[in-house]
Amino acid sequence: MPPLKLAIVGAGPSSFYVASRLLSLLPPSSKHYDSLRVHMYDRLWAPHGLVRYGVAPDHPEVKNCTHKFDAAATDPRFKFFGNVNIASSSEPSPVPHSFNIALSKLLPHYTHLLLASGCTIPNPHPLIPYSSHVIPALSLVHWYTDHPAAAGSPPPPLHKTKHVTVIGNGNVALDVARMLLSTPERLGRYDVPAHVLDVLARSQVRHVSVVGRRGPTQAAFTAKELREMMNLENTSFVPLDSSMIQQAEEGPKLERQQKRILDLLKKGSAQKPGETEKSWDLSFFRSPVGIQLATDGNNSDYPDYPVTLNLAHTTLSPTNSAVPTGIHSEQPTSLVVTALGHHADPNTPWYDPSTGHVRNEAGQVLDSNGKIVKRVYTSGWAGIGARGVLATTMMNAYSVGDRILSETYPEAFNGEITQSASDGVAVLPTEVNVDAVPAEIEKAVQEGKITTYEDWRAIDAEEVRRGQETGKERERLSWDEVNNFLHKSSA
Repeated sequence: MPPLKLAIVGAGPSSFYVASRLLSLLPPSSKHYDSLRVHMYDRLWAPHGLVRYGVAPDHPEVKNCTHKFDAAATDPRFKFFGNVNIASSSEPSPVPHSFNIALSKLLPHYTHLLLASGCTIPNPHPLIPYSSHVIPALSLVHWYTDHPAAAGSPPPPLHKTKHVTVIGNGNVALDVARMLLSTPERLGRYDVPAHVLDVLARSQVRHVSVVGRRGPTQAAFTAKELREMMNLENTSFVPLDSSMIQQAEEGPKLERQQKRILDLLKKGSAQKPGETEKSWDLSFFRSPVGIQLATDGNNSDYPDYPVTLNLAHTTLSPTNSAVPTGIHSEQPTSLVVTALGHHADPNTPWYDPSTGHVRNEAGQVLDSNGKIVKRVYTSGWAGIGARGVLATTMMNAYSVGDRILSETYPEAFNGEITQSASDGVAVLPTEVNVDAVPAEIEKAVQEGKITTYEDWRAIDAEEVRRGQETGKERERLSWDEVNNFLHKSSA
């Protein structure tokens, strides 16, 4: 009976959904039950990926999926190894304290491999380079979620920032706007680190502009996110020109989500403009084409706005793409945040630069010649790109899990998908010790360099306990605090 010993690179929602699928479809009653092992590796010491380090802190309901992940981790066939960077190149890990092991050291121990490491690199704006005044949204998200890669990095200079311009109009753009405009009092009950609340208490941000190159019916944010912004306390929305909304309503037939967004835009914010300390706007049909920084750090016309964006005014082509009208305007601002999506790390094995994610067909990894890499798969953003919501990720992961089972045990799962054994490229063995892990990993676990899921459960409980002392959802631990806590717990 062939073993199914799967190494998963990445511990985000996609990874757990695949693991849960495999474990649940091979229950104790299955003759293949004892043939399955799932070993999950992540370069972060905590599991759950974007659920912990990407979801906005004031959206705790989105994190409920971790209950399912916790349940999967109770299966004796599952193991988690945190703080492990699976290196496929000489590039250093973005998490300085992570334990490095080459992918080549891992492969001989597994019959199957799943790449589910997500899309971790922000897409830059081609005409607006990063600088002290231009940062990716990811750096802000890492800051307010206490991502290990951000440890030691200086916080954003909100104490001297009055106006923020966010380029992009997806949910991340609105998350950033909402976090920057929220008070520490509003955020204090959520999973927001104390040092973040301290910076927000000194913030001078009074207005956020969200810039999109197309119109309101092409916006990528959801009605739910927009409604939250409209109801944000002590914050008002600058109304759109009524002609823009009218034009959208008189255009092509609208989907339900588009209608809801237009209704919210017409209604406006709960608090009226001019009656609040803070405000925000949606600058539709604007495309940044250049940036100018005041040479002396001070703009004589706008002393609090050291950055000026050059915005090309746009309109929609017959195919709904943004085309310039020839009109330009200037946007003085203090800080520019780009929220333009993400792509996978180019050092990810079998990375396809033309798509920005792992080369694959329905989850089956392909090499650069289009040949199947046998028993190597990909799921989630690593395989489909940075798009969709958690439900999208779950359905993709389940389909990949089903494919793995149908190809490994076709007699039990009505295998409709067949691998081309003659044309495929083999990088994994077919026979392995199902319970063994690489010696380097086993040693690092013993030395306390790697976290297990049992460690995570203890850390999770401790974070929640510390949070309860101050009326918060949790208080996050740093890597040094994790080490001290685990050392004391084992003493």
